[in-house]
Amino acid sequence: MSEATVTAVIIITMATTPMTDVATALRLQSWFSPAFPIGAFSYSHGLETAIEAGVVHDRETLTAWTDSLLRYGSGRTDATFFSTAWRSSPDAGAAATLAVEAAAWVPTAELLIESQHQGDAFLTTVRSAWPDPALDAFLEALPLRPILAVAAGFVAGAYKAPLDYALPLFLQAYAANIVSAGVRIIPLGQTDGQKSVAALEAAVKAAADEPAAIGDLWTATPAHEIYSMQHETQYARIFRS
Repeated sequence: MSEATVTAVIIITMATTPMTDVATALRLQSWFSPAFPIGAFSYSHGLETAIEAGVVHDRETLTAWTDSLLRYGSGRTDATFFSTAWRSSPDAGAAATLAVEAAAWVPTAELLIESQHQGDAFLTTVRSAWPDPALDAFLEALPLRPILAVAAGFVAGAYKAPLDYALPLFLQAYAANIVSAGVRIIPLGQTDGQKSVAALEAAVKAAADEPAAIGDLWTATPAHEIYSMQHETQYARIFRS
């Protein structure tokens, strides 16, 4: 290869790579935005009962609650299933099998409804706005609605979004949705909500940096699961979970 050819290749690569990065960033921002139509605003992930019980009552306790979920609870399992689904893509059969196992890890009925409804809505919306044969094959292979982490991980992998970008953004959206519910119920000001999101960056990074392998997966947030189960029979409630 001549020097002129090498120079041309380098110039072309430099010119095209940023555009690819921008396109990926725009898609990830759309997919994990609070405005993406998956109904996330209608779920509190068990937080409503914790607030009713007085366990979560201000910015500090809201941040601590969400931090523990990211490090030891459903955020941790979501990181595992997102990254595993990302690696399985575009193998629709493997991802469909993973969806069944992921659903079995969701500890309560309301949390399963929350995650599966959002996962189904996520996959449907992406297929409509960003169609791809891999997504069609995944839908056809699914024996049940996928939880959100599996649907989002498979989609990110199908579109070759780098895992080290996609996973932290997904987990930040997870945390921001819980904080948003807290802002509305406690209630808190919008600035306090953003302070909570900022304080959770370390927990998001910790969950994203080393997602556990499925064989090593564990959780340790029994209080969250108990409050989630209690929410099923809570007399007055705003959220669906």
